Amino acid sequence: MTKKRALISVSDKNGILEFAKELVSLGFEIISTGGTKKALQEQGVPVLGVSDVTGFPEILEGRVKTLNPFIHGGLLAKHDDEQHQKQLQEHRIDPIQIVCVNLYPFQQTIAKPDVTTEDAIENIDIGGPTMLRASAKNHQYVTVVVDPDDYSKVIEELKAEGKTTLETRRKLAAKVFRHTAAYDALIAEYMTELAQEETPEKLTVTYELKQSLRYGENPHQKAAFYKKPLGSTFSIANAEQLHGKELSYNNINDADAALQIVKEFTEPAAVAVKHMNPCGIGTGSNSFTAFEKAFAADPVSIFGGIIAFNSEVDVQTAGKLHEIFLEIIIAPSFSEEALTILTAKKNLRLLTIPFSGAKKPENKLTTIEGGLLLQEQDRFTLENATISVPTKRQPTEQEWEALKLGWKVVKHVKSNAIVVTKEDMTIGIGAGQMNRVGAAEIALKQAGEKAAGAALASDAFFPMDDTVEAAAKAGITAIIQPGGSIRDEDSIKKADEYGIAMVFTGVRHFKH
Repeated sequence: MTKKRALISVSDKNGILEFAKELVSLGFEIISTGGTKKALQEQGVPVLGVSDVTGFPEILEGRVKTLNPFIHGGLLAKHDDEQHQKQLQEHRIDPIQIVCVNLYPFQQTIAKPDVTTEDAIENIDIGGPTMLRASAKNHQYVTVVVDPDDYSKVIEELKAEGKTTLETRRKLAAKVFRHTAAYDALIAEYMTELAQEETPEKLTVTYELKQSLRYGENPHQKAAFYKKPLGSTFSIANAEQLHGKELSYNNINDADAALQIVKEFTEPAAVAVKHMNPCGIGTGSNSFTAFEKAFAADPVSIFGGIIAFNSEVDVQTAGKLHEIFLEIIIAPSFSEEALTILTAKKNLRLLTIPFSGAKKPENKLTTIEGGLLLQEQDRFTLENATISVPTKRQPTEQEWEALKLGWKVVKHVKSNAIVVTKEDMTIGIGAGQMNRVGAAEIALKQAGEKAAGAALASDAFFPMDDTVEAAAKAGITAIIQPGGSIRDEDSIKKADEYGIAMVFTGVRHFKH
């Protein structure tokens, strides 16, 4: 083969001029299309138009230009196959050794708040993915580049050996198939939502590497952190880290748990989380009063924990936080004085998240071996519930405040879950027990004498009246639970016996 050809057609033009000039200096003839051709010609790079190669003009507003045997024959021919080479010569097709293509900006287009369906559809690339897939399939002979970060590697090898190595071509081909698969996954997701398909026969999802992690839950487990393109801005995946060590696998899980809980509140709130469960939650007039209550709720478990705020961390709050060993503090913002205090701790991670940003609803994905479970997030609140009070006594206004807080919190506690609350703070949390009365005993023991006059929330119904009995003996005066047990009457009678007001919500909050 005497002629060397490179096909370049890119939407992302970062670095493309330098790459093209290097290829020309190495003896490559450049073939290009549309905007790329114009950009290169304006900078003095000699370019051959695709129409000059195919002998056929671009048609249908550019929808058809590279889908032609003169292009794809040059991409797919085996260079060491006599029959392939004979056919190329017979049809006057020149091989293409380098392909540099990236795609119409579909992701950026659908990210626009005012995007129209027509605009989204027009930004679905057809010729680009086809050229990329053809070149990647034929990577034994063709070098295909989809990422500007790889331009320098390709030029290095061409200058050193006159060609790229098979290892490099294979890695670049693998990247191409990942790239086109991700591109198609975004299109599939968009079209599925447009068609209002809730459970499509195939689920295609894509994520982008955000961070390689040192290890997973334990040091012997490898791990990485991926983020969803166009995912919720109100998430740990989109947090800005202002200070501290790199986040770990466990940090990310715990931080997400803290964020999901603090999202429940409109008033200033502080949420302390340890091992995916809340250990203390408080609300108040500002971040300081909220944190005082969260800390008082469980001053032992908060050690080495994660704190999430939904209001700015000020200097007074920072002073209190500085006294405690914490892994992460999450907030919408930190005052300058607060940052000065908190950044004095070298390893303390400080994250900011735009609490006023878009809160795009997302489904929850859970992997199992060999499969995947998908469900809606649990966004059910008391405002959605059909409330009933089956007991003789109605809750007082103060008890209602405690019950509302308990119901917000209990859905974020691992089942079986019991939460004991005053009107503005948790005082006892029982999580992840195999039976409900066991969870209640843990929560009530933690609450201690504070349980007198407090409220108790349960994530699911009481199968027997033993939890009500335990709550009454601890001094609980109000209970909120889903109801729905075949033995509800036993619990209602027990509540009436002790003068407890009990609220049924009609909906459970299991979290496994």
